[in-house]
Amino acid sequence: MRKVLTIGVAGALGSPAVAAEVEVNIEIPRLDVVEYHRPYVAVWVEPVDRTSAKTLSVWYDVDHNRGEGDKWLKDLRQWWRRTGRSLKVPADGITGATKPVGKHALKLDAANTVLKELAPGNYEVVVEAAREVGGREVIRLPLTWPVQGPSQAEAKGTAELGVVSLKVTP
Repeated sequence: MRKVLTIGVAGALGSPAVAAEVEVNIEIPRLDVVEYHRPYVAVWVEPVDRTSAKTLSVWYDVDHNRGEGDKWLKDLRQWWRRTGRSLKVPADGITGATKPVGKHALKLDAANTVLKELAPGNYEVVVEAAREVGGREVIRLPLTWPVQGPSQAEAKGTAELGVVSLKVTP
């Protein structure tokens, strides 16, 4: 006797698929300073009411003094207070090394990241940079979830960040 399992198919057809790509482009500007250190950068998404946060990426000095670079993560003050202090670093797929001067893209497939856990609503993608012997800067870009159509947002930093842009495609 053959039994047919239809629960998986019904479940797959009954739930909406979220297929979107979110691309965050971050420019690290060239600064004319005597002592230059690459900035630590955190990227996260949070509701506009700032009730919770989900880390998308953190760039920090992983090799600093044999793993002590993570003690400076608290200099990313807003990220640290929202979600950073509870993140165990290194975190696979989230943390990585600091980036040099230039433009860097962070591409996120909604089906394979923390984005799939977002409830429908209005959010902000937040980029924070902090640099040793330097300053701090935070840029916020709007994001509506789930994605209804293509959208873009852009802001320019004044010191630690150059142009930061968000491109969302369904």
